[in-house]
Amino acid sequence: MRSAAQTRPERLRAFVEQEARAAGFDVVAVASPDSTPAAPARLAYFLKEGRHGTMAWMEETAMRRAHPRALWPDVRSVIMLGMNYGPAEDPLAVLRQKDRAAISVYARNRDYHDVIKGRLKTIAAKFAARSGEDVKVFVDTAPVMEKPLAEAAGLGWQGKHTNLVSREFGSWLFLGSIFTTAELPPGKPENNHCGSCRACLDICPTGAFPSPYQLDARRCISYLTIEHKGPIPLELRGKMGNRIYGCDDCLAVCPWNKFAREASEAKLKAREDLQAPALADLLELDDPAFRALFSGSPVKRIGRDRFIRNVLIAAGNSGGIKLIPACERLLRDASPLVRGAAVWALSRLMDAETFEALARQMRPSEQDGEVRDEWESALTAVTA
Repeated sequence: MRSAAQTRPERLRAFVEQEARAAGFDVVAVASPDSTPAAPARLAYFLKEGRHGTMAWMEETAMRRAHPRALWPDVRSVIMLGMNYGPAEDPLAVLRQKDRAAISVYARNRDYHDVIKGRLKTIAAKFAARSGEDVKVFVDTAPVMEKPLAEAAGLGWQGKHTNLVSREFGSWLFLGSIFTTAELPPGKPENNHCGSCRACLDICPTGAFPSPYQLDARRCISYLTIEHKGPIPLELRGKMGNRIYGCDDCLAVCPWNKFAREASEAKLKAREDLQAPALADLLELDDPAFRALFSGSPVKRIGRDRFIRNVLIAAGNSGGIKLIPACERLLRDASPLVRGAAVWALSRLMDAETFEALARQMRPSEQDGEVRDEWESALTAVTA
C-alpha cells in the first residue's frame, strides 16, 4: 500500500480536475515545465524570419516566453485547461454571403479572457488552499506558449496550421494555464494525428503557411485584421473576402471537427447579431456605436478605425454597388486609415470613369501622404 505522501500528488491532481470541470472547463491535464524542449528554438526561428510582423511584444518577451521557468523560476507543474467554444454552424458558410461580414467564431460573444480568467483564479485559489503551494494564472495575455504545453499535457496536438487539435473537440478549445510550485504527475503527450492531410494548408486564402507546422503571421488574415495597425498590403486585400475580424478557415476545415460539438458555455455561444452582420450596417458605425455594439467583445480592442478599415476591404471585395454611398462618405472620415481603405473599396466598386472623376474631385484636398498614395495606386489599377 502506498503511503499518504506517495498518493498526495495524485489526490491534488484529481482535486484540480474536479474543480476545473465544475467551473465549466471541458479538459484539464498537467505538463512538466520542462516538457517543451523544442519550443525555444522554434520561437527563435519564427522571430529571426520576421514572421511575427509588427508584433514587437513577441520579440520583447522572447526570453520569458521560451521556457516556463524563465517566466517563473519556482514553477514545478503547469496545469493546462481547455474550454470548448465550438460553433453551432459551419463557420465557412458566411464566406459565400458577400454582403455580410465574417467574424471569427471566438469573437462572436464575450471576450474569452473575461470568461476564463475569473474561473481560473477561483480554481487556483482553491488549489492553493488545499495544497499549501503557490500558484499563478495565465490566459493568453502573458508570455506563455500554451499550445506546446497543452500538447505535452495531452490535451491535443499542434496541427500543420500550428493550432491545437483535439480528438474530442476538434479545433475549438480556449486554453488557460495555472502554474504551481506543487509537484503533480504529468499527463502523457498526445500523438500527432494529421497524417498526410493538407486541408488546413491548402484552404488558406493568403498562403500564410510557408510549410507544414510553420506560420507567417504577416500573411495571416487573423493578424492582418487584428494585430496589424496600418494599411493592409495591397496584394492581400483581394484575398481577404469578407473576413473582417480573424479567420477560421484553417480551423473549420480540419477533419477532426467531425467529433466537435457546440459550446455549452452560454457566454461563448454566438450572438445572433454577430453571426453574419450586414456590411452596410457596419460601415455606418461611428466610435460610440462601435463601442456599444462590441461591448464585452474582443473586437472592441482593435478600435473603430481599424475595424472600419477591415469592413471597407470586405466592401471592396463584395461587388455590391449599393455600398458605394457609404464608402464615399468615409472618404471624409477623420481617420486617414479609414479614408485610404475607402479609396481602395471604391476603386473596386465603381467603373473606371466614375472613379477617375471622383479622384479629380477628392484627391487634391487630401493632406495625408499614405491616403494620397492610395489614390495613386487605385488610379493606376483602374486605368491599367
